[in-house]
Amino acid sequence: MDTQRRLLLHRALGLAGASMSAVAGLGGYAASRAQESTIKITAQRFRYRPNEISLHKGQTTVLEITSLDFAHGFNIPDLAMRADLVPGKVVTVRVRFDAPGSYDFHCDNFCGEGHEQMAGHFVVTA
Repeated sequence: MDTQRRLLLHRALGLAGASMSAVAGLGGYAASRAQESTIKITAQRFRYRPNEISLHKGQTTVLEITSLDFAHGFNIPDLAMRADLVPGKVVTVRVRFDAPGSYDFHCDNFCGEGHEQMAGHFVVTA
């Protein structure tokens, strides 16, 4: 085999290897996204639905939260995370709890009488 052919073959194999590595890397990204679960939460008239959410430790979960009636807040103090909920708009938040336990969430935007009961919790298991 002459030098030019060897060089061409070497480049082609190198390109193929780089392409396969890139695809494998993207597969890892896609797999990690595929392992996320999504939970839809609605906020309405002093209540979240659901208000008890079971998760596994270390699991990344996407919360899609929608207010159906008023400007509510969504606050998870243990994660130092909060979001404003505008009626009719979906707010997307990613959460991950690294230890088992119960983690509270509540509305932190006064929404009328009954506001104090607008709360829920995550139950995180090992």
